[in-house]
Amino acid sequence: MFYFGSRSEKNLTGVNPELVKVVRRALEISELDFAITEGFRSKERQKMLVKIGASQTMNSKHLTGNAVDLAAYYQGVICWDWPLYAKLADAMKQAAYELDVAIVWGGDWKTFKDGCHFQVSNG
Repeated sequence: MFYFGSRSEKNLTGVNPELVKVVRRALEISELDFAITEGFRSKERQKMLVKIGASQTMNSKHLTGNAVDLAAYYQGVICWDWPLYAKLADAMKQAAYELDVAIVWGGDWKTFKDGCHFQVSNG
């Protein structure tokens, strides 16, 4: 069983409680360990991310606490290989289904696919 470290716990501060429940349940059922790299974002941080091209909008769900970014661990190290994020998406979608919370995975987007991003669909 996996557990969030203090950094991930801190990054859940200000995140929609329903999404927090989904993330916690996903960690329980996931075959992969993962961390929360971002949750709630300030407007200043979002502006910086848009400026450097890491985000494309100032209407991010992170600004309202309705999104999280995850980082997969592989052999104890954060890894950005796409197949790992598909596995995390499976765990997140299963957890959301169990908890009756509608979520969207950035990996399902048609443009600017964002494999680490998950958001509440109605938040």
